[in-house]
Amino acid sequence: MALDIFVVLLYVAAMLTLGWYGMRRAKTRDDYLVAGRNLGPGFYLGTMAATVLGGASTIGTVRLGYVHGISGFWLCGAIGLGIVGLSLFLAKPLLKLKIYTVTQVLERRYNPAARHASALIMLVYALMIGATSTIAIGTVMQVLFGLHFWVAILIGGGVVVLYSTIGGMWSLTLTDIVQFLIMTVGLVFLLMPMSISDAGGWNALMDKLPARYLDFTAIGWDTIVTYFLIYFFGIFIGQDIWQRVFTARSEGVAKVAGTAAGLYCILYGLAGALIGMAAKVLLPDLDNVNNAFASVVEHSLPNGIRGLVIAAALAALMSTASAGLLAASTTITQDLLPLLRKGRESGNGDVHENRLATLLLGLVMLGIALVVSDVISALTVAYNLLVGGMLIPLIGAIYWKRATTAGAITSMVLGFVTVLALMVKDGLDANTPIYYSLAVGLVSFVLVSLLSRRPAASTSLA
Repeated sequence: MALDIFVVLLYVAAMLTLGWYGMRRAKTRDDYLVAGRNLGPGFYLGTMAATVLGGASTIGTVRLGYVHGISGFWLCGAIGLGIVGLSLFLAKPLLKLKIYTVTQVLERRYNPAARHASALIMLVYALMIGATSTIAIGTVMQVLFGLHFWVAILIGGGVVVLYSTIGGMWSLTLTDIVQFLIMTVGLVFLLMPMSISDAGGWNALMDKLPARYLDFTAIGWDTIVTYFLIYFFGIFIGQDIWQRVFTARSEGVAKVAGTAAGLYCILYGLAGALIGMAAKVLLPDLDNVNNAFASVVEHSLPNGIRGLVIAAALAALMSTASAGLLAASTTITQDLLPLLRKGRESGNGDVHENRLATLLLGLVMLGIALVVSDVISALTVAYNLLVGGMLIPLIGAIYWKRATTAGAITSMVLGFVTVLALMVKDGLDANTPIYYSLAVGLVSFVLVSLLSRRPAASTSLA
């Protein structure tokens, strides 16, 4: 265990060092928020993949593999296909806009009121994304190092807050590249084959598991469809994802490297599901299935290697936590603070305001992580609120010339309220919130737009 702790501490020290180096490069607002819009294919692929593969994609997918078998990969599958779709169809027009946030598109199509209303939804989403991976960081450190959950949250999440605050997107990019490499080696090339071998090999795995564990639809078509509604479309409109697109130095980088990142996510999901299946054979009676990942790491790996895989898990979790945190900070400084200053934005060279916002929101993120426990439920809440509240108005902004500001704001409010009400009524993991919120949002958007004054002009991403 001492060797494992040393490896993890070495990893944490490396993250803080890279965060400090990123601070030296983050001299302007463009540097801090979008890495100077200058990332090449290798950096772009690594940071995009590391951003979306966080707590639910790692800890959650292993849990789904433990419970459902190979069909547990669909969570990562929907995310990966969303990245592919975004890269092929939206990256090019997005890069032409030279903006920072998703909500700025709504302002260009509607008016500032639509931007500010949607920014509140995006802020909640981004904070929940960050909190989701922070929860997972705490879960891993709690099980493997015997820490109290709140101590694990404060230590692991505190590292994320620190390096995100000091260097912004440059710190995130540099740490993401290292995290991408570590999680690939640790999860895909070490834990997956070693856990399957420990279970007796592939043939033994197939013999010991029920036949449904090899069924790609065993998780249920309703769940698969819900994953696509929430995660596939959520990727298309998430601030943390768009902010990575804005870092690409060219349309070709965003298209090719982004597509490669999406395909990597699908393979990562398959690896996670297989690890979960091996855990089911090795540890069939876990008291808490949320601990499947940490338990199989502890069971199957020797000292040293175990530390590397723990670092790999922390890498996946920290990259997504930092992405959510910076997305929340960007939404505050670019969309909401100008409202308080009556439209006046901070100067391009001043990043102190961005750093302060990141630090304060990091403390809020840690607070949320301390009171929410389940990573998949937390991620579902984030994407339900985002997709239910913003998908319809954003698609309308891009593709429907008759859309109006009144229709957009009405759709946002009613979709958001519907999601909240049904999550309270039916539970956080229910499928009904996203179905009904999209239906309510669509009907209200169309009706109010048709009944209100036709817009004088329209803006399109095409």
